[in-house]
Amino acid sequence: MNLKERLDRNPLPYEKFVVIGRVLIFLALVLVLIILAVNCRDTYVEGIWALAVILPVSVALIAENAVKLFALRAFKQRIVCYVIDLAFLLVLTYFSGGRLTSTLFIVILSEFYLSQEKLAGNIAMGVCSVVLYLSMLAISQLLRDEPVELDLLISSAFNDLIILVLHFLIMNFLLLIYRKNEEIARRAKDLAESNQKLAEAMEKLKEVTALEERQRIAKDIHDTAGHSITTVIMQTEAAKLALENDPAGAKRSIVAANLQAKHALEELRESVHLLSGRENELSLREVLLGIVHESTDGTGIAIRYDIDDISLCDAKSRFLCNTLKEGISNGLRHGKATAFYFELKKGEKDVEFLLSDNGTGMDISALKEGFGLKGMHSRAASLGGTVWFETEPDEGFEIHLRLPLDGGR
Repeated sequence: MNLKERLDRNPLPYEKFVVIGRVLIFLALVLVLIILAVNCRDTYVEGIWALAVILPVSVALIAENAVKLFALRAFKQRIVCYVIDLAFLLVLTYFSGGRLTSTLFIVILSEFYLSQEKLAGNIAMGVCSVVLYLSMLAISQLLRDEPVELDLLISSAFNDLIILVLHFLIMNFLLLIYRKNEEIARRAKDLAESNQKLAEAMEKLKEVTALEERQRIAKDIHDTAGHSITTVIMQTEAAKLALENDPAGAKRSIVAANLQAKHALEELRESVHLLSGRENELSLREVLLGIVHESTDGTGIAIRYDIDDISLCDAKSRFLCNTLKEGISNGLRHGKATAFYFELKKGEKDVEFLLSDNGTGMDISALKEGFGLKGMHSRAASLGGTVWFETEPDEGFEIHLRLPLDGGR
């Protein structure tokens, strides 16, 4: 059974508890009045048979309390009923000689305490009940032409007063505990429902995140691998056309196409690893060295390098690797480069990337950024970094890249 099911089986809410309490109070009132009538069946007051008055007053008191307990909801509507209760209690006290008066007081006060939501109202009523009880006894004695002395009145009613005080303390203490428990249970239930909704939202978020990641990887495959394969096709077509007239140029095109095909294959492998959930066990430095060695093996290209051992998130690592591949391919294809210098340095807050080649270069004002260079700009910006290019005719081409370290700005 989960937490929500356990909370659903919590004790009755306070509203239902009040209804049950009123029913019990009503039954207690009827029982006390029956006992009072039985005890006063042989009592006479100034020649009047007490039972002849007690019975109709008791019936009226029962009827009035039935209306008060089960028909009237607002406290203001019940104020008149409390005044009527006092009048009936005064009559019963006079004709019964004070028998069970404190018990009737306790029954009626129980309903009042049960109906009040604030403790301050019950405290005020508890103090007033002591005064009203003593006043009722004093009035009853006056009606009997008996002398009223306050010290004797208090001493004679001392036990009843103790019972009234104990009733006030016990009743309000139990009500306070029940209300607090009910409030705690309600809040715990709300918290359990909120946690359940949060868990459902987290599951949906995981699904959405996984879907977005797959879509991003699919876009990477489409953009990088598709672009690389298109470049391979163009290089091989150029090599085929230049094979007879420019064998050296055809060789360069074939080398560039071969290198581009290797890079495309590596990008596809990385994307497959990401989709299958497999993590790359190599460090960033090891992956970059692999790209360097892959580019130089059997191609006649020379690449010098200076690579710091840096730990970055997957997105930044992939971007640096793809930028290195793209820069080498562009240097071979467009700049006819034969040598490169690659540097990756860790600063206090940033990672500095530099790739320089000995290619033909060009006037920077004539640089037209194609798919690859535009992609570098947008990807660097999305990762909080910047990229810029430097080139001059016959001075080669340089790619500068700066990315923030993980946890940096």
